[in-house]
Amino acid sequence: MLSEKSEERIGAVRHFNRFFTRQIGVLREGLLHSPYSLTEARILFELAHRDHVTASDLCHELGLDAGYLSRIVVRLEQQGLIEKVRSENDGRQRLLSLTSEGENAFALLDQRSRDEVTEMLNDLSEEDQQRLLKAMQTIESVLTKGLKFSEPFFLRSHEPGDMGWVTYRHGILYAQEYGWDEHFEALVAQIVADFINNYNFERERCWIAEMDGEIVGSVFVVQSSETIAKLRLLLVEPKARGLGLGTRLVEECIRFARRRGYQKIVLWTNSVLVEARHIYEKTGFKLVAQEAHRSFGHDLIGETWELPL
Repeated sequence: MLSEKSEERIGAVRHFNRFFTRQIGVLREGLLHSPYSLTEARILFELAHRDHVTASDLCHELGLDAGYLSRIVVRLEQQGLIEKVRSENDGRQRLLSLTSEGENAFALLDQRSRDEVTEMLNDLSEEDQQRLLKAMQTIESVLTKGLKFSEPFFLRSHEPGDMGWVTYRHGILYAQEYGWDEHFEALVAQIVADFINNYNFERERCWIAEMDGEIVGSVFVVQSSETIAKLRLLLVEPKARGLGLGTRLVEECIRFARRRGYQKIVLWTNSVLVEARHIYEKTGFKLVAQEAHRSFGHDLIGETWELPL
C-alpha cells in the first residue's frame, strides 16, 4: 500500500510526463510533422551521429526489444533510409548506416527540431531560459544514475568558467602524467583564449563532459580554413577513463565537422600520448607526419593526424 506522499509524487511525475510529451509534440502521429514515429526518428538520429553501429548497439543504447527494433529496421530499410553492410572486422556483424535519402530525412527532422526548440526558447526571457536549462540538467543528472541503458556521462556546450577548468586540468594532469612544465599550460591558455575571442558558433564547438555533477572531459573543434577543421584539447579525467568517453568526444567532433561541410579534420599530438593516439586511430584518423621537437621541458615526437570527411 503506497503512502499518500508516494501517491502525490507519482502523480506529479506522471503529470510532468504528460505535459512535456504534449509540449514537444511526441504524441502526434508523425514526429515533427514527418511520416516517422518517435522511435524511427531516434534511430535515424543515432545512425546520423554514430559510426559502426550494429542492431545490438541500438538495442543497448535505446533500451529496445530486439524483435521490435528488427521490425523497425526492416521498415526503414524498405523505405530506402538505411542500409546494412558487412563489418570488415567481423563478418558476422552487419553495420547499419543511413543512405543518402536517410541523411536527407534526418537533416529535415533535425532542422525542424532546431526550429521548434528555437521558437520555444525565443518565447522565454534570458532568466527563464537559464532556469529551464538548469532544471533539465538536474533532471538528467538525477535520473541518469538509475537508467539501465544510459551512459554514465553527458555532454554539453561550454559555459562561463569552463575555459579556466580546461586550462587548469590540462596543466595538472600533463604535469602529473608526463612531467610537462608550465609552458604547456600556457599553450592551453592561449588556445582557449583564442577560441573564446574568435568563437564562430556555426563552424566551431566545445564539448564539456560531466559525470555525477563534475566535469570529467573536454574537446574542441576549431576552424582552420573553410574546408579544414582542427580537433584540439581532448582531455578525459582518470576517473572517467575506460567508459568510452574519449571516443565519444572525438566522434562528436567528427560528426560536427561533417555536418558543417568541412572536407577534412586534422589534429596535432605527441607520440607519448598513447591512449589518445589509440582513440584517433580507432575513429579513422591516419598519421601523416612526424617531427622531433623540444617542448614543455622534454624531447618529444610531434604527430599530425588527418581524417578525410
